[in-house]
Amino acid sequence: MKAFDLPPALVSAAPHRVRRVSRDSRVSRFLPALMPLATLATALCAGGDAHAQSATASPTAFPYTVNNQVMLHRLADATPSPDGKLIAFTLRNTDYAGNRGRTDIYVVGSDGKGLKQLTSHLENDTDAQFSPDGKSVFFLSSRKDEKSILYRVPVGGGTQEIAYEATVDIESYHVAQDGKTLVFAAETYPDCATLDCTAKRVEAKKKTKASGVVYDKLMVRHWDAWKTGKRSHLFATPLGAGPAAAVDLMKGLDLDSPVKPHPSATDYTVSPDSKSVVFSARDGGKAEAWSTNVDLYTVPTDGKTAPKNLTRANLATDITPVFSPDGKSLAYLAMSKPKYESDRYRVMVRAFPDGAEHEVAPGWDRSPHDLRFSRDGKSLFATADDVGQRHIFVLDLASSKVRGLPGDGAFDSPFEVDGGRLVSALESLKSPVDLYSMKGDGSDLQRVTRVNPELSVMAFGDYEQFSFAGANGDKVYAYLVKPVGFDPAKKYPVAFLIHGGPQGSMSNRWSYRWNPQIYAAHGYAAIMVDFHGSTGYGQPFTDAIRGDWGGKPLEDLQKGLAAATAKYVFLDGNRVAALGASYGGFMINWIAGNWSDRFRCLVNHDGNFDERFAYYATEELWFPEWEHGGAPWENPAGFAKHNPIDHVKNWKTPMLVVHGGKDYRVVETQGMATFTALQRRGIPSKFLYFPDENHWVLKPQNSVQWHETVLGWLDQWTAAR
Repeated sequence: MKAFDLPPALVSAAPHRVRRVSRDSRVSRFLPALMPLATLATALCAGGDAHAQSATASPTAFPYTVNNQVMLHRLADATPSPDGKLIAFTLRNTDYAGNRGRTDIYVVGSDGKGLKQLTSHLENDTDAQFSPDGKSVFFLSSRKDEKSILYRVPVGGGTQEIAYEATVDIESYHVAQDGKTLVFAAETYPDCATLDCTAKRVEAKKKTKASGVVYDKLMVRHWDAWKTGKRSHLFATPLGAGPAAAVDLMKGLDLDSPVKPHPSATDYTVSPDSKSVVFSARDGGKAEAWSTNVDLYTVPTDGKTAPKNLTRANLATDITPVFSPDGKSLAYLAMSKPKYESDRYRVMVRAFPDGAEHEVAPGWDRSPHDLRFSRDGKSLFATADDVGQRHIFVLDLASSKVRGLPGDGAFDSPFEVDGGRLVSALESLKSPVDLYSMKGDGSDLQRVTRVNPELSVMAFGDYEQFSFAGANGDKVYAYLVKPVGFDPAKKYPVAFLIHGGPQGSMSNRWSYRWNPQIYAAHGYAAIMVDFHGSTGYGQPFTDAIRGDWGGKPLEDLQKGLAAATAKYVFLDGNRVAALGASYGGFMINWIAGNWSDRFRCLVNHDGNFDERFAYYATEELWFPEWEHGGAPWENPAGFAKHNPIDHVKNWKTPMLVVHGGKDYRVVETQGMATFTALQRRGIPSKFLYFPDENHWVLKPQNSVQWHETVLGWLDQWTAAR
C-alpha cells in the first residue's frame, strides 16, 4: 500500500498514442477555460516573480473544481544544462477525449526568461537530458512505430532527429559525460544475449495460440502488470552504433534495474569518466516477493566484467546512487531494517569503488527522498518530509552538519544553476508544481515558471496547520482547509481525509487524487490528521504504527477531529464524512466497526477488508509481514488484532466503496467483499468499479467520474437536517 502517495506526475509519462487533443461538451463548459499551449508558452515564464504560490484571486474568481483539475498542465523532471543557465522540463497536458495525458519538452532560462517549447508531436515526448556540451537536448518519444526511441533536438529548437533506436523500447537512459556513450534500460529476457533475441521472442509469442503462463516463483504480478519473464536490464552502446552493438551490463542476471514497479533513471548513474555504471537492483531470487534487499552494483560500461555488488553486507534497501563531480565519491540512500520499506533512509558516502564508507549526519532523524551533490562536491542536497512540509536540507560532508532551508510547501529535486542559486520544484495546498529559485540559504525565493496562469482567476480555500495531544500524549499535527468563500458566521460540513501508506503524510502539497481544494470548493471544510505512522515527525513516530494499525492511529483521528471541532466553531461536528484510500481505506473499514456512530457517511477506496486474506492476495509480501509481525501462520494474532472483517456486526454507517480492477496491491475482491458485507447488512451503500485503473485513478474522465460520485455521496448524507 505504500506507493499510494507516490506523486502522479511520476507515473503519467508512460508512452501512449494520442491522435488529437480536443475537449468534449463537458470540458467545453469548464470555467475558466484552460490556456492553450500556444498561448501558455508566453505565460510560463514568470521573470523573477516573488513566491506567490497562491496568487490573489480576482473579484470574479471561480471555485476550483475537478473539471479544472484534470486539465491542469503538470510540470515534471526538471534538469539543468551543464553550465546551469538553462533548465529542461516535461510538461503534461490533457487529451480529454482520448482520456489520457500527453507530454512535451520545454527549456527555460534559470532566471525564468527565454522559454522555448522544443517538441509538439502528438506522441509523448519525455525524459529530457542535456548533451554534455549543452548544445542539444535528448528525449524519449514513441512517435515512430509505437516504440520508445531516443531523439535529440538543438537547444534552440529545430530539427528533431533519432539519436539511438533499439529493437525494443528504451525505458530510460543516461548519456555519459564523454558524449559518446549511451546507457539505457530496456525490458529483455535475461537469457537473451542480444536485444534482437528479445524482439524475436516477443514476436514469436504473439503468434502462439495457447494463452497459459506457467510460474515457478513469486511474483506472478506486480502493481498493475503480470510478469512475463522479462527483466529491466541496463545496456551500454556507442551513441551512433546500431542495436547489435548494445552490451547487456546485467547479462544473465535475474534482476531488475531500474527497480520495479516504479522504475526511475535515478536507480542508476554513470561515472564522470564515463567508464563505470552504478545501479540498484532488488534481490531476484525465490525471496523477491518478501525481500526489500535492494543492492548497489558497479559494472564497467564496456561490459567486459560482471557487475560487482557494493552493498552485499546490507540486507535492507540501498538506492539512488550519485557520483561526486570528480568521480571519487559515491553517495546513496540506505535503510538498515530488512523487510521494512519505510525505514529511515541514511545518507551514505563511500570512496569509489572500494574505499571506506560512512554515514553522513547519523543523528539526523529525517528520511530524504532524493540526493544530489553540490557543484563543488562539498555538500549534498536532499529533501525530506518535515512536520507537514517537505524541506530542502544541505548536508555538509566535512562536518556532517545538516542545514534545513526555510519555506512553506513541498520542495523536490533541488539543483544548482548559474549564479550559485538553487532551483527546486515547489507545490503547496494552494498550488501545483512550478519551478522556483532561491539563494543558497533559502532566501529570495523567486518563481521561474508559471505553468498554470489561469489559476489566478480561481478561488481556493485558505489553510492552516494545528496540533493536539494524540495517543500517548504525543504532539500530533493536522491541516485544516477552509471552504472557498469562507464566512465565519456559517457552519460547514466536514470532509475528514485519511491518508494512505500508512507511512505517508497529508502535508502541505498538491494532489491530483486527494486534493482538499476540491472539497473546499464544494462547500466543505477539509481536515487531514498526520496520525502515528506518518512521515516527517521522526522515525520513532513513523515506526509506531507497526502492529497497531487500528490502535494509536484511530485514537489520533478521534482526538484530532474532536480538537478541530472544538477549536474551529464554524465546523459542523454533526455533519462529518470520512474518506480514505489504501491504508486510509482500511481505516474506513476499521472505523465502520469501531467508531460506528461518528460519521454521516464513509468513502473507502482500495482498502483492505480482511487482513488475513489480503496477505495471500497481494504481491509485495514484505509489507504485511513487517506491519503484522510475520506471515499469518507465524503470527496469526498479528493479522487478527485489527481486522475489519471481524467487526462487520457493528457496521451501520452508509459507505461508498471504490476499487480498481488492475489494483494488484489491494485486490478488487477486497472492495467487492466490503460491498457484499454492507449490502447483506442492509446498510445504504454503493460500489464504484474501474476495470481499467490500478491502485490510483489516473485517467482524466475516470477522475471526473470518481469526484462526481464521491461528492454526490457526501452531499446526499451531509445535507442539513
